[in-house]
Amino acid sequence: MERKLVFELPNDLRCIEETVDFVVSRCSTCEEVARKLQLNFRVSLMEALSNAMIYGNGRNPSKRVRVEVFLRVGSVTARVTDEGPGFDPRGVPDPTVPSNLLEDRGRGLFLMRKLMDEVHFNDCGNCVTLILYLPPSDRIANEASA
Repeated sequence: MERKLVFELPNDLRCIEETVDFVVSRCSTCEEVARKLQLNFRVSLMEALSNAMIYGNGRNPSKRVRVEVFLRVGSVTARVTDEGPGFDPRGVPDPTVPSNLLEDRGRGLFLMRKLMDEVHFNDCGNCVTLILYLPPSDRIANEASA
């Protein structure tokens, strides 16, 4: 069984922490899963939201960010879509290359790719899908069927 959470957020960085807290509170289960959600999912979702608001929507307060979270037995998926023109994620420099260490770009995308099991962008680059696989648990299965 799947649960879905959908939000339309104003393009306001102050909304990020509260939104992420709410999402994580709705999908935390056993201790091992909770640890993965508290670090991997939380950091990745915060990065995706801030990138959407800052870079995608260009800090434009009239634009919005759509967040869709799918809670399934064995995984949690978040899709973050901004109203910007998009970008090519292949063009973002690797922040671990010595010549890029002082650059301001690429760290958030790097973190998302390292912390999540899958990271996908739509063709125009204004939507990122983050997938985190969760260890099996009877408690997860029971919550998903409730």
